[in-house]
Amino acid sequence: MAADSAHSHRSGSLKQKNKTHKTGRHRSKGAIDNELKGRVSAKMASKRMRREVKKADRRHQAKQHLMKKREEAVMRKRNIGTSTGAPQLVAIVPLSEEIDINKVKSQLISCDESSTVTDQNGLTNLNVPRFKTRMTFMSLPYGNLTAILDACRVADTVLCVMSLDGAWDTFGDLCLTCIFAQGLPANVCVVQGLANLPTKKQMEAKKKLQKLLDKRFPDKKVQPLDSNQDGIMVLRQISNQKPRDIMYRNHRPHLLARHVTFDPDPQSTVAGTLKVSGFLRGCPLSVNGLINLPGYGDFQMSQIDLSPDPCPLNPKVRKQKKENSMQVDDGNDMNAMEEDVKVLGKADPALQTSLQAEVIPDPMEGEQTWPTEEEIAEAEALQKTVLEKRKFKKKVPKGTSEYQAAWIVDDSEHEVDSEESEGSGDEMDEEFAAMEDSEEDSDDDEDDDAIETETMTMTEIDDDAKYDEQMDIEAEKSMFEKYKAERLHVQFPDEVDTPMDVSARVRFQKFRGLKSFRTSTWDPKENLPSDYARIFQFQNFARTKKRILNETGEETALPGWYVTVHITNVPRIFMDNFDVKKPLVIFGLLQYEQKMSVVHFALKKHHTCKEPIKSKDMLVFQVGCRRFYAGAVFSQHTLGDKQKYEKYLSKDDVTVASVFAPVTFPPAAVLVFKENSDGTHTFVAMGSLLGANPDRIVAKRSVLSGHPFKINKKKSVVRYMFFNREDILWFKPVELHTKWGRRGHIKEPIGTHGHMKCVFDGQLKSQDTVLMNLYKRVFPKWTYDAFMSTDINLQLPSQDDCYEYSDEDME
Repeated sequence: MAADSAHSHRSGSLKQKNKTHKTGRHRSKGAIDNELKGRVSAKMASKRMRREVKKADRRHQAKQHLMKKREEAVMRKRNIGTSTGAPQLVAIVPLSEEIDINKVKSQLISCDESSTVTDQNGLTNLNVPRFKTRMTFMSLPYGNLTAILDACRVADTVLCVMSLDGAWDTFGDLCLTCIFAQGLPANVCVVQGLANLPTKKQMEAKKKLQKLLDKRFPDKKVQPLDSNQDGIMVLRQISNQKPRDIMYRNHRPHLLARHVTFDPDPQSTVAGTLKVSGFLRGCPLSVNGLINLPGYGDFQMSQIDLSPDPCPLNPKVRKQKKENSMQVDDGNDMNAMEEDVKVLGKADPALQTSLQAEVIPDPMEGEQTWPTEEEIAEAEALQKTVLEKRKFKKKVPKGTSEYQAAWIVDDSEHEVDSEESEGSGDEMDEEFAAMEDSEEDSDDDEDDDAIETETMTMTEIDDDAKYDEQMDIEAEKSMFEKYKAERLHVQFPDEVDTPMDVSARVRFQKFRGLKSFRTSTWDPKENLPSDYARIFQFQNFARTKKRILNETGEETALPGWYVTVHITNVPRIFMDNFDVKKPLVIFGLLQYEQKMSVVHFALKKHHTCKEPIKSKDMLVFQVGCRRFYAGAVFSQHTLGDKQKYEKYLSKDDVTVASVFAPVTFPPAAVLVFKENSDGTHTFVAMGSLLGANPDRIVAKRSVLSGHPFKINKKKSVVRYMFFNREDILWFKPVELHTKWGRRGHIKEPIGTHGHMKCVFDGQLKSQDTVLMNLYKRVFPKWTYDAFMSTDINLQLPSQDDCYEYSDEDME
């Protein structure tokens, strides 16, 4: 037993030995822990604690974030239509001409006997104790797109009134398109006249309307509005539905004008102070900020007053001392309201935002000043040093001057590389020499291709003379030229004919060749026009936008208050054109949003616009709260530091439009219209705001084309691209390519009539075309005009341009 317990196993020579862990040149984690001996820095400990959060704690944090968002949504919902918030704003939009808006509004305000109704400058206020809410109804006229867009921009709910006959007509369909593009708030869809149909046909008509409604509103149901019970159901849906966030108006203070007065300035006959009263919505308003009047520009404020609520949910009872009687304050006593006005704040000239939108350029900023004596002495000393370094010894005849010695060439300069002198007897050169002799004979044999024509059969009209009287021949010819130019541009994109009477190096002197459009460098500050000295640029637009949208500035008035804003230096023409029946919506601007810059929009052309829209044509842009005229430069919507210029607005792809305009921070919707010669407007495109970036390079491409004349393996003679020898030498460094994918370069000119010897990476086909790409940067023109007092008179498209729903779509 003792011997067995004392025995131990000894490993032999064949024992497995594992390799030790190689930590490399760095220390291992164990070595670091041994050196620190448990000491941990505060920074590392905090990082480790954040990284090592338990699963239960992470779940608890996510739950807290969710509860916080729900509370914020509930608070936003409670602040709409309650006694402490602004009334719920409902815009009644007719989608067909046969709809009676007054009948719809009277049905809603008379359905509940306990509700109270007050009118104020075209707005109808409705207090509904049943739902503990108050509403304001705006009746919008049919056909006025400007009024509808302005009302839907500020409304909490859009009440879409449909017709029994097809739900909406051409204008209603286009109006819905614009509302969707601008930003659709919470909505309710109703129809009147359903109860007048026979009982058997009511369900069938409702199903057809629902089929049509699903095309635009997939999650909405058709609500009838023929009885008091239907009206109460619609009011309940308006008051209980979830509000929809529109980011643009959530970040900016705005209000719908309920009372507007104009006080002329005694010192000026063309301007005055505009007083606008209404419920503030969105975010707080600062008296030192700026206000935008749509169609008239930006203005400063002098004062903000707090006025009594004109339509309180629970009217207060005022006591009268003389008669000892009680009187209910219904908000209609304007004198009593004026007595209770409280001044919230007055503008401070030291803190007030400036209206300066442009930089005043200094014409002498780029001039060079006269050098000082010290700079002249330094330049002379530097020149002497360079001359001393360039001195060398040369053998010259005796008595030769320094000037004569400069013309004497050493023997070493006469040495010529033998390899360069060896290729003169090449067989290919003899063939090209023979080609050169036969150039003139072959030029006479080449003819241009005939232009293809198209024959159309037209329907004969009974009253031809009457039809011709209504036609504008000049406009027809102009439109035909536009269609022809657009079709030619699509067939041969960017191809330009080289002029024969003007030298190509003069005609294309502003163009350059690029090795690669994607990777070649292009300095964005190179050769900028003078208009770029008038604009502002952000060092980092995304960072500035994030900072401004997140910060909270001065709070003079809070959302939900009924305030009166005093806007100074408003032109008198504003009151001359002001119509009480149309809604007036004013927006407060964020910091830097009055500054001019180069603004870019991503646009998609609408299918109803058949007319070609050329780059730099004057268009009407609606960007957020602004509406202005400008001529845009179109370009492709691609990645990279350079974008290709587009001559026409693309029909199928998204196009970027660049204009000089005030800065606006995204997100913001964009609508584009074109004003016709008769004063009407055509809906062109819709899209979104990309940002402000003057460094975005828009490069216009011009393609010069030539045709192979003689082909011998990889070499060929190309003609018709240039017409003189000097142009070929000037554009010799630019790379060539063909439509069939070959690449090459110009080797040398042949003769004096524009024929040139070219070398490619493969043999050309006789039907191939040789191309050369030249690029030039394009800048937008300063055509911005903020004054737009007229409304958008929409020209309705033809029935062929609008999609009609057939019975098969219904089924």
